Amino acid sequence: MPRENQPYPPIADYALIGDSNSAALVSRSGSVDWCCIRRLDAGSCFGRLLDWEKGGYCAVTPAGEEWDVSRRYVESSLVLESTFKVPGGEARLYDFFAMPSSREEYPYRQLFRVLEGVRGHAEFSVGVFPRFDYGELDPWLRQEGVRLYSALGGDDGLLIYFDEELMKAGDHGLEATVTVHAGERVRLMVMSVPPERLDLRSPEVPEPEEIDRRLEETLGWWRGWTSRFRYRGIGGPGVLRSATVIKGLMNDLTGAVAAAATTSLPERPGGPLNWDYRYSWIRDSFFAVRSLAEIGFEEEADRFRRFIERSAAGSADQLQIMYGMGGERRLNEFVLENLEGYRGARPVRVGNAAAGQLQLDVYGELLELAWRWHRRGNSPDDDYWRFLLDIVDAAAERWREPDSGIWEVRDDPQHFVHSKVMCWAALDKGLRLAEECMRRAPERRWAKARQQIREAVESEGYDAERGVFTRSFESRELDAALLLLPRVGFVEHADERMVRTVQAVREELEQDGLLLRYRRKEGEEEGAFLACSFWLVECLAHQGRLEEARELFDRALVAGNDLGLFSEEYDPASGEALGNFPQALTHLSHIEAAIAISRHLPAGAGA
Repeated sequence: MPRENQPYPPIADYALIGDSNSAALVSRSGSVDWCCIRRLDAGSCFGRLLDWEKGGYCAVTPAGEEWDVSRRYVESSLVLESTFKVPGGEARLYDFFAMPSSREEYPYRQLFRVLEGVRGHAEFSVGVFPRFDYGELDPWLRQEGVRLYSALGGDDGLLIYFDEELMKAGDHGLEATVTVHAGERVRLMVMSVPPERLDLRSPEVPEPEEIDRRLEETLGWWRGWTSRFRYRGIGGPGVLRSATVIKGLMNDLTGAVAAAATTSLPERPGGPLNWDYRYSWIRDSFFAVRSLAEIGFEEEADRFRRFIERSAAGSADQLQIMYGMGGERRLNEFVLENLEGYRGARPVRVGNAAAGQLQLDVYGELLELAWRWHRRGNSPDDDYWRFLLDIVDAAAERWREPDSGIWEVRDDPQHFVHSKVMCWAALDKGLRLAEECMRRAPERRWAKARQQIREAVESEGYDAERGVFTRSFESRELDAALLLLPRVGFVEHADERMVRTVQAVREELEQDGLLLRYRRKEGEEEGAFLACSFWLVECLAHQGRLEEARELFDRALVAGNDLGLFSEEYDPASGEALGNFPQALTHLSHIEAAIAISRHLPAGAGA
């Protein structure tokens, strides 16, 4: 196989490991090229994914020139097993973040790399080169004990332990060469520790047996979580893999769900469409927890519901469309001028200015979340009902305003049809909740606003000549977000207007079996947006077009990598993954598409 020591492997060459707080990407060659260990949206400690020279990395790679690798996740966990075959033997590398047995335990996040000999002997090179604050800060390396080092700088601190002797490589790195024989193990630990704690007491050297126990405990944790899986439709293993990816992108302490594990991976090769997706969007997060709840993971939906209510201070006036993973509101966007960017794609951004946008669809998503929670046997308490009242009132008052929409356009706001329909959904579910939960609400005013939105969409957001819904009131263009209109009951999948809209979206936006979000200007093209392809599958399945749905479903699956991980976008011409990775929206849409097909398969039909 081609050696991966050429800068910037393809995005799809990476695997995600995480513990529902921290996240890292591991390459095929065994290099951690992206890691935010303190928290998924914190500064990176290994980041050469965005600058091969400055970003830092943690590598456990075969020492020779000739080797082959296969990889998989152990069982249904996020424990990665990479098997390397070299001329003299074979070895397995286990990469994982230790999962705590409780939310209070293990406050310091632990990344482990366990190399195990399988047959013969295999020589590996080990290199640990931390770089804090997205490569801005070279750490101060100190030896804390036998085979134990610390890396310090700013408010970052790491403890680094290896079973064998590590040698300093310059002032800011550690390296070693190690040979493993069949049945032997060597272990590497990188642990996040607040730097001031290291001045209070000397750290203890971990025992090898403790690291082995952490591996077994982590596998046990994932077995316990996946035991809640309740799905018997097509592609079950792939659906469960998508669920574990979403779980890895969640924050187990707060309930937030990150849109992706990375920032600034380009939607267009070498281009400027580079955004930071390591935050919790209301829209993406609602979609994520809804899909998890449908396959048995209901607790995550309730925890996200509480996260949003807390983060918005219980008030629609304080609501943002996205938050940091701890509920932070200030996500100021800035450019890291010192970084080259993935394969030269600049700018490299941290933070996201979309946090200050008006995106009206979030009102509908929050009421859909509350409605589904209610339908699972819960009723809102007084505080939650007051919050929902505020949300529905805001939808009734603001639906006439233009907004930035689901795609977060940075040009002038528009009257997007999807945004209007989601305001309709907020009013519709608010009215239903008020009735079923016997709660007081301005029902007459809400019902009037709901009807006004329907009339506006069906007149101004509808092209009567073609008989299709349109992207916005101002244009006749189409948008893949129109495929979502039936989800909230605004129109049935089988409605002739929706059937024509689905067909028109395919004709205008389909590219080699995958969908674009919408048509961009010439010279500003991007890849196919994978979530949209799964939305199309869902629509076709509900319209009874199962053969087409299965064909497109299988086509979209090809865009995943060997581990079943999906990026945000995909270039059908080159076969390259594009955009941030892995992308929660793609994985949750994969789950929804599989569920839609399975619901319409004849009894006893094969998967």
